[in-house]
Amino acid sequence: MDFTFTEEQQMMAAAARELLDELCESSVLRDIVAGKQYDPAARWARITELGLPGVLAPEAAGGMGLGDVDFVLIAEEAGRAVLPEPLVEHAGVAVPLLAELAPAAPRAADWLARAAKGSARLAVGPACHPFVLGAEQADALILQQGDEVHLVERSAVELVPQPSIDALRSLARVVWKPSPQTQLAAGETGRAAWHRAFARGAVYTAAQCLGLTARVVEISVNYARERNQFGKPIGSYQAIKHHLATVQVKLEFARAHVYAAVTRVGDLDERAEASVSSAKLAASDAADLAARTGIQVHGAMGYSWEVDLHFYLKRALALAGSWGDRNFHARRVQSLVLGGRLPLGPDQTFARTGS
Repeated sequence: MDFTFTEEQQMMAAAARELLDELCESSVLRDIVAGKQYDPAARWARITELGLPGVLAPEAAGGMGLGDVDFVLIAEEAGRAVLPEPLVEHAGVAVPLLAELAPAAPRAADWLARAAKGSARLAVGPACHPFVLGAEQADALILQQGDEVHLVERSAVELVPQPSIDALRSLARVVWKPSPQTQLAAGETGRAAWHRAFARGAVYTAAQCLGLTARVVEISVNYARERNQFGKPIGSYQAIKHHLATVQVKLEFARAHVYAAVTRVGDLDERAEASVSSAKLAASDAADLAARTGIQVHGAMGYSWEVDLHFYLKRALALAGSWGDRNFHARRVQSLVLGGRLPLGPDQTFARTGS
């Protein structure tokens, strides 16, 4: 049984990396934070040209018709680049949510077609988030009210900007009123839709943590090779090697969790919940350790604005609290296992058909 990514999936990820590396050069990120030379529409147009907003949209809606496993590497690249645009929430959460509801909700089908092409930008506001990421740039917001799914146009809500530890993330509190006109689904249909949306949000956030971790290791290793102390590179000292090796081990441990969880994001059972939460925990821990270790490897200058590590540390902290923080996911795993909802027994790794 072959669990490796296909050549096509790897080529798509490589194309995404090339684009995002260009859009997220260090100088560009610094200009965005400073409010200089920032054209959100032009940047989104570049992302749209590659077809990334519609990766998970059905072909009938103008998308690529691909699956969650195809998108996980793109989410990883977004994390590696510390992408300011909430592409993951748009393409990885909002689009499949609308695709799920579109057959019974014509309004969802209309917005899905526009979102798949990138001509309309979507933001997602689940109940677990007091602030909505990317709300100011969105054309419409998908918001949760209990078990109900509502789609509200940007012009119909009031946004109160909120500061973030990560200045590259645009957050806002949304003041709105649900109505029968904005409702897309309710009851069991709405509850299942939000369950899957939360799973995708958590797993794709974990995937971003993987990319972030890998990039910090890369930056730190390169610095350790070039920085000389007492006549030789600091990377030759075992203390530096051990610190970076520990991060790499955590990264590879987390990869297995994330890649396994992404195959279950559409499931509603307890084993899928445990897989999603384990992935979020492992990847968040790896990103946090990577950012702190990277700063330590760089020494005092690691804390300075001139070194790019602060972008990654701030993004790691922001992602740690997105789509369920550590406390939530740890408690959920604990409840599933110790509470008897997920009985321990024979290994069921390959129990799912088509795994």
